Amino acid sequence: MVALPKFKAATAVAALLAALLIPFAGAGGAQAADTTTCAPQGTLPVNNGEYTLQANEWNSSLQQCVTSSGGTAWSVSTANFNLGTSGAPATYPSLYKGCHWGACTTGSNLPIQISSLGSATSSWSTVQPASGAYDVAYDLWINSAPTTAGQPDGTEIMIWLNSRGGVQPFGSQTGTSSAAGHSWNVWTGQQTSWKIISYVLQGGGTSFSNLDVKALINDAVSRGSVNPAHYLIDAEAGFEIWQGGQGLATSSFSFNATSGTGGGGGGDTQPPTAPSNLAVSGTTSSSAALSWTGSTDNVGVTGYNVYRGGTLVGTATGTSYTDTGLSASTGYSYTVKAVDAAGNLSAASNSVTATTQAGSGGGGSGSGCAASLAVTNQWNPGFTDTVTVTNRGTSATHGWTVTWTWPNGQQETSAWNAAVSQSGSAVTATNLSYNGAIAPGANTTFGVQGSWSGSNGVPSLSCTAS
Repeated sequence: MVALPKFKAATAVAALLAALLIPFAGAGGAQAADTTTCAPQGTLPVNNGEYTLQANEWNSSLQQCVTSSGGTAWSVSTANFNLGTSGAPATYPSLYKGCHWGACTTGSNLPIQISSLGSATSSWSTVQPASGAYDVAYDLWINSAPTTAGQPDGTEIMIWLNSRGGVQPFGSQTGTSSAAGHSWNVWTGQQTSWKIISYVLQGGGTSFSNLDVKALINDAVSRGSVNPAHYLIDAEAGFEIWQGGQGLATSSFSFNATSGTGGGGGGDTQPPTAPSNLAVSGTTSSSAALSWTGSTDNVGVTGYNVYRGGTLVGTATGTSYTDTGLSASTGYSYTVKAVDAAGNLSAASNSVTATTQAGSGGGGSGSGCAASLAVTNQWNPGFTDTVTVTNRGTSATHGWTVTWTWPNGQQETSAWNAAVSQSGSAVTATNLSYNGAIAPGANTTFGVQGSWSGSNGVPSLSCTAS
């Protein structure tokens, strides 16, 4: 049973334009009227813009409404989802503070570089129905740059305070922790472009006061799941829902983060030595495997940043990394830098070029773009795939279309970040309004969920761009 991370399918501007706002009378004359949105990607400003309430229904077409009741109180006022618990949730209605997919709340103090995070605390009081399948979870997003308008590329930290119906986090349990004065089961996993670490509170609960979120972030750094040179860009708190959902509510919520002396580096200003002997250890038509000799540091190396053509594409805690989602028969240049606990970055390693093999399925190119598909999760009888669309032209695209034919009769059931249709075994995916423009050499991703029987082969993809 796997809970997949959210894929936000609209910018804040588009969501606000799409939102259907329905006012309700308050209980008393002095009480502000409730405000409701029933738009799948609707948003509502909360507490004078300090927070944003987002509907964030991304994996279902059933009606969901969320209602803001004044202050930071809100509820799932309409929902009756019915998804199986072995796949992705239908929705993640949540309150967020900071910069979420480029839309920032006011006065959040975020982003803050992890190595400079002085404190991060939160209090949260919830109402949890006795039926349904859901989790009650924070979602902290960490990115290599101070902000991003797309999918963050660092780490997603989920903090599960409770759950019902047998749902489980993404990945697998890899340890336990006593961070922040509580006992947690720790789950880790790797998506195509970001890491996921989840802390599941043993025993669960409904109300928490002054939870030391920084202690959990520090724990994630110590496990190599978070790069201290990256930035905490936002904090979300809400409910991933598979079944039911109506009646889930937040009575009160706060999240506060400040800059300070750092996350364990103290006054350390000495960078690690540069990694050496960077080499290509193998290639496929869509990936390149790298290895190198590790760096040394006066305090300690916590990880490595991997750069493709000067752009950060991933991080590693060891001395190897595999870059995926590449185009066939294409050369890529790589360097690696080491980072320590204070966020000091080393000089770059030697540069190497990896040339991918000729394509034999799973990737394709066409007019100005290339597309590759990776199976990111699979269970019986379902799967989720991530498709990477890369601009191979010399000017920005205005739109793109990816087509393929399932080799084993797979059936697409839902998608995010693209409009996807299927006729027989033939599938066509086109960009949405916010991700059709791709700069030269840049890429965007979309996801597909579906079912399979017998086998789940990877199709050959074709991509055209305008």
